[in-house]
Amino acid sequence: MKPSSPARLVAIVCAAQVFVQLGAGFWPALLPDMMKLWSLNNSEAGWITAIFFGTYMLSVPVLVTLTDRIDAKRVYMFGVGLTVIGHAGFALIADGFWTALITRALTGIGWAGTYMTGLKLLADQVDAKMMSRAVTGHAASIGISGALSFLLGDILAHQFGWRWAFAISAITAAIAWLTVTLVVPPRQPPPRVAGQGALFDFRPVLRNRSALAYSIVYCVHTLEMNALRGWGVAFLAFVATHTGFSGSLLSPALVVTALALFGTLTSVFGNESSIRFGRRKLVATAMVLSIVVAVGLGIVGTTSYWLAVALLIVYGMVVWLDSSSLTAGAAGNAEPARRGATLAVHSTLGYAGGFVGPLAVGLTLDLAGGMSPVAWGLAFGVVAAFMLGGLAIFLAIRPRELAGDRGS
Repeated sequence: MKPSSPARLVAIVCAAQVFVQLGAGFWPALLPDMMKLWSLNNSEAGWITAIFFGTYMLSVPVLVTLTDRIDAKRVYMFGVGLTVIGHAGFALIADGFWTALITRALTGIGWAGTYMTGLKLLADQVDAKMMSRAVTGHAASIGISGALSFLLGDILAHQFGWRWAFAISAITAAIAWLTVTLVVPPRQPPPRVAGQGALFDFRPVLRNRSALAYSIVYCVHTLEMNALRGWGVAFLAFVATHTGFSGSLLSPALVVTALALFGTLTSVFGNESSIRFGRRKLVATAMVLSIVVAVGLGIVGTTSYWLAVALLIVYGMVVWLDSSSLTAGAAGNAEPARRGATLAVHSTLGYAGGFVGPLAVGLTLDLAGGMSPVAWGLAFGVVAAFMLGGLAIFLAIRPRELAGDRGS
C-alpha cells in the first residue's frame, strides 16, 4: 500500500508523529507526584526532564544528517523503535533517579531519529513555496499530541497507575512504527554531487548565516518552551498550595494541556503571519513579547492561582508564536543537498536549549532555597535573560526571508 499523493504522505507522517508523541508529556505531567514518590529534589527532577533533550542533542547530528545519504524512512523506523523501548523500559523498571534517567535518555535518542527525520520525509516531497506550510502541519500534529499528552498522562496515571500510563505510550509508538513501515514507500535521497564534501562536514551549514540565525533563535526558543512545559505543572501546583487554592475546575495538568493546544494554534497563525508580514518581524516581535510575559509571570504569577493560569496560557501562546516560523526559516534557507545536515544543526541547537531550560529552572530553584515566590521569580528571570541574548543575535544577523514571505 502506497500513498497516492504528497498530501496523503503528509497526513500519514503527521498521524504517526501524533502516536509517537503521545507519551512526551507524561513525565512533566506527573512530576510533582513522582518527586514525592522517589524523594527527588528539584535538581534531580530537572535532570530527568533534561536528559531527554540532552541525548537528543547528542544523537540528532548523526541520525538526521544520515538522511542526506540513506533513506530517511530507515532512520525514522530506528528512532520510533527506540521510543517504544524507552517508554516500555520506564513502565517496567523505573524505580528512582537512575533508572528513570536511563530510560528517559533512550526516548531522547528515539525522538532524535523521529522528529526532524519525519520533517525531512516531508521536506523532500514538496516544493520550496509549499515547504513553510508543510513544516507548519508537521509541527501542529506534534504540538497537538504533545499538548494532549499532559492531560492523557494525568488521566491514565490516576485511573491505572503511572506504570500503565507509560506502557500505553509504548503501545501507541509501536502503532506508529507499524503504520509507517507498511504504508510509507521507501525513497532514495538525491545523488551526491561533486564538491558536496564529507557527510558530517557541518562547516558549509555553519557558513549559511540565514539558516544559522533561525537555528540560534530556535535554541533559546526551545529552552523557553521546555522550561515552561517541564515545570508548568509543578509551578501551578506550588501556586495552588501557596495561595490556598483548592478548586478542581482547572487542574495544573489541564492548564498545561490547554496552554500547549493554544500554543500550537498560535504557531500556525504565526507562520501565516510570517508569510504575510515578514518572517524577521514576526520572530523579533514574538521574542520581545515572551521576555515581557516571562518577567511579569515571575513578578506576580505566584500571587493568585487564576492569575498564574491566565499568564501561563498567554505565555505559552507567545512562546509558540514563532515555533513553525523558525524551523521553516532554517529549512527554507538550506541548500537542498545539505537540508538533512542543516536540520541536524537546527535541531541540535534547539534541543541544546531544551536540555538547558528545565535544568536551569531546577538549579535556580535549589540555589534559591527551594520553591518560593522569590525562587520562581528568579527562575523566570533566567529564562527571560536567555531570550534577550537570542534576540540580540538575531537582530544582528538579519537572516533572509523565505520564498513567498513578504519582502522576500
